[in-house]
Amino acid sequence: MSRSLRTALSAALIALCCLLVPFGALAAWAAYGLTDTRSYVTTMAPLAADPDVRNAVADTVGEGVAREAGMNALFLRDAFRSFTATRAYPTAWDAGNEAAHTAVMRALRDDRAGRDGRPVTVDLATVTTPLKQQLTVDHVPFAARIPIEHTQVALLPSDDLAALRKGYHVLDVAGFWLPLAAVVFGVAGIAVASCRRRAVTATALGTALGGAFLGLAVALGRRLTLDDLPDEAHRPAAGAVYDALTTTLRTASWLLLALGLTVAAATWLSSPDSPLARLLRHRRHPAAPAAPPVPAPPPEPTHVSA
Repeated sequence: MSRSLRTALSAALIALCCLLVPFGALAAWAAYGLTDTRSYVTTMAPLAADPDVRNAVADTVGEGVAREAGMNALFLRDAFRSFTATRAYPTAWDAGNEAAHTAVMRALRDDRAGRDGRPVTVDLATVTTPLKQQLTVDHVPFAARIPIEHTQVALLPSDDLAALRKGYHVLDVAGFWLPLAAVVFGVAGIAVASCRRRAVTATALGTALGGAFLGLAVALGRRLTLDDLPDEAHRPAAGAVYDALTTTLRTASWLLLALGLTVAAATWLSSPDSPLARLLRHRRHPAAPAAPPVPAPPPEPTHVSA
């Protein structure tokens, strides 16, 4: 294979590698970070102490209960806001997130779900049972008498399940193959390069650029997500949830950026023509002192002087 052909093939493979880096990280985060129930509950747990999230939850639940029961929404919102300040609220928060996430993931993985036209629901008993236990432990009066009602609350309509299930299956495949393809293309591009040092530098810089692009995409996605919310009062709560869910993705973008720049700098500094290499060669082999000038021979006497 000629040198020019190897260079062109290496450039194409490295370009594909750098292009797949941010998309592979995004797909892996969605496939393995968002679909794991335990990881999701752990990520969302600190939001129980966020005041914006607590107020948004109290307003949403209070308005929903008031609409269903025909009660005063203002009174119910105040009651739920008072409840979010108790020690039992984090238990209800974690139980609700776990139950909702489990129900949604079960529907996405089961192709038969939603075919009968029924929406994805969650049983309120999965939330009220641990809540009742926590209130009993805290010695709240009459906590043991709280009834456990098996009430189904709709989470997703059946019409949205087909598209969501297809997207989930695509992410499940892409989350594994895109990062693997990026690594394979990068290694192959370096292996076939005529100058592997330059290939390593290009791959490292492309990886850093992919990390920067990923971080920019996360920031842009946050802004677009918050701008699409109709209720501006709940935007701080939505921003807190978005930041919590994308923490791993932002960390991955910074790691890619730092790793790429570090490898590129190390490759450049270790090259034979770098200033560091020249300095090391100068210290190992200092230049010999200059020899004293050789005196010029005396001029031959001319006929007149002789």
